[in-house]
Amino acid sequence: MKKKLASVSLLLLAFAANAQNMTTTSTQPTIDKPAYNKWSIELNGGINKPTRTLTPGYATATLNPFHADLGVRYMFNPKFGVKLDVGYDQFQERDDTPNFESRYIRTSLQGVINIGRALDFETWTNTIGILAHGGFGVSQLTSDSGFDGEDYIGHGIVGLTGQIRLSNRIALTGDLTGIVNGKQNWNFDGMGQTSTATFDGVLLNASVGLTFYLGKNEKHADWYSEESERLNKLEDRVAALETGLIDTDKDGVADFYDLEPNTISGVAVNTKGQAIDNNQNGVPDELESYLEKTYGQNGKGATNSTVEELINGGYVNVYFDFNSSKPTNASLSGVDFLVKYLKNNPGKSADIIGYSDEIGGSDYNTDLSRKRAEAVKNVAINAGIDASRLNVIANGEDTSVNKNSKEARQIVRRVTFQVK
Repeated sequence: MKKKLASVSLLLLAFAANAQNMTTTSTQPTIDKPAYNKWSIELNGGINKPTRTLTPGYATATLNPFHADLGVRYMFNPKFGVKLDVGYDQFQERDDTPNFESRYIRTSLQGVINIGRALDFETWTNTIGILAHGGFGVSQLTSDSGFDGEDYIGHGIVGLTGQIRLSNRIALTGDLTGIVNGKQNWNFDGMGQTSTATFDGVLLNASVGLTFYLGKNEKHADWYSEESERLNKLEDRVAALETGLIDTDKDGVADFYDLEPNTISGVAVNTKGQAIDNNQNGVPDELESYLEKTYGQNGKGATNSTVEELINGGYVNVYFDFNSSKPTNASLSGVDFLVKYLKNNPGKSADIIGYSDEIGGSDYNTDLSRKRAEAVKNVAINAGIDASRLNVIANGEDTSVNKNSKEARQIVRRVTFQVK
């Protein structure tokens, strides 16, 4: 029996090599084009201060509420962009001055310069930024206590926005903006007319708010440094090359070019590191020759019973990473082993039994063990095994190992099989 298990263990290793061929491809590191989000929505509110064109005797508070602003911004690249925004300001008298109430609504098209990226802020911070913005727009002034109708005005606008990045999706902002009106006919209080100067109204806004970044990429252009990303990708490429030059299975082919970096020691390989299997049956020719000599007829005289003993004895397993229901690539050979056995024995069926380690709640771990078994069942079904021949069992936590040992817990995060 020991000889049989040793022989079939070699066969199982061959299946592992074959599975690696299916799941592993030669990695060719590349430097991708910059990928960052470009759209954002800006929302803020605060105070205003009209500094010119108020009727004598009328005044607002030094810090006068209320100001609000809503904008949509698009960045062409990490340094330059454009935004369209709408602002609203309300003016009221301060204490001990005549009553008045008026409103100022504007829309502006502005260019945006990301000063943080232009000055390479990323060399000392990844959370602080500054945007400069400026442009032109149109405004409307109305009054509840003064003139009738609307005063339509053109304006220029310029400002600075400080940024504190809260996450890749949200930034806290503080903005200071100045607006200069052209051909403003009525004072901000609405109680008197302006002079005939071309530029009359001057309005200051101070506000705080939030910027919401839109898009599928990880970072927005506000925080994307092309130089830093380029260096990071080059470092990754060098690391990949260094790793790829290792010859894990000592077959003479570096992992970088090796399609099977886990071939059985001593088995002949081709220039791509693949075990030579001329008849494409999943068993390296050298192992197949050994089995023929040992059992005859490609080992079929002993393989079926021995393989069944191997499966039911717990020698064939599929393993999982912590808290994962996706089989590790290296252990897919266990599924392949079961699939080939069931295909060669159409009258047989199998229980697929899932386990978890003891980390976490018992109910959660039982559910996780079921998900692991279901995942393996789906692989077998997709490989051509009828679902009616596969029965899922969730055995939950395996308490047979020391739960404080990371290595031991890796052994019990598995799916095993019982054929019948």
